[in-house]
Amino acid sequence: MNESPQRKPPVASNPTEALGRFAKWSTSLLALTSYGLVIYGLFGNALKTGKPGWPEVLLIVTATVVTLVALALQLTAQNAILGAAIIALIGSVSHSLGATTAMPFGPFHYTADAGPRLLNILAWPMPLVWIVAVLNSRGVARLILRPWRKVRAYGFWLIGITVTLTVLFDAGLEPFAAVVKRYWLWQPTRLPLTWGGAPVTNFLGWLLTALLIMAFVTPALIDKRARPSRRPPDYHPLGVWLLAMILFATGAARHQLWLPVIFCAVTSVVVSVFAVRGARW
Repeated sequence: MNESPQRKPPVASNPTEALGRFAKWSTSLLALTSYGLVIYGLFGNALKTGKPGWPEVLLIVTATVVTLVALALQLTAQNAILGAAIIALIGSVSHSLGATTAMPFGPFHYTADAGPRLLNILAWPMPLVWIVAVLNSRGVARLILRPWRKVRAYGFWLIGITVTLTVLFDAGLEPFAAVVKRYWLWQPTRLPLTWGGAPVTNFLGWLLTALLIMAFVTPALIDKRARPSRRPPDYHPLGVWLLAMILFATGAARHQLWLPVIFCAVTSVVVSVFAVRGARW
């Protein structure tokens, strides 16, 4: 008599992973709430309660936290924290040099609207801005390159596209931060071309800094654990990246800066098409 095939017992869910997913979605909800408050502040009167600018503070903090929680679910908490520390350190040193010597970005200075300064030099949100920009740009690059993960030059392509997306992120940020919010102001240079007041050297500085960051942070962001060969794509970095670009475009539109609006819209559409196409390959 043939025995009926034995069914494998259901695999118990990992409590740590379940807690991580809860943290991811709860912080995402909080970040979306603060995002909505920032958008409201652009079109409505300034929020009357609390300290001016608190929705922006809440937004950058929650965006950083949810970025790290999502990354920790892909890697480990230790790797996510180590990667964030490397990004924050290099980005902070680079922008501190920029604020004191004008290198490598060009001459600028932070205003009081940027908030307290670390060591009386660096605006406190800048390390978090670098973390959000680089990690989510890398996540979008992974989606774009998903069909070519087995290609030998995949790592170099990942670094190149991550750096490109980080510079595009800054190109959307500059008109919003320097013109709309006036977190920093650019001083005139001999270069004739500017974008949101920023000289061309600013974007060269972001490119070089992002390259340096990727050179040091990449080993910490490699998952060395045994994983299934075809994991489902993670659209979370794309969502954060696009929401940031939409925020930048909204602020620019509020101040009738139509060229940055067009730039953010076109860039968002192109990046989305390539990311979704890669994820569905």
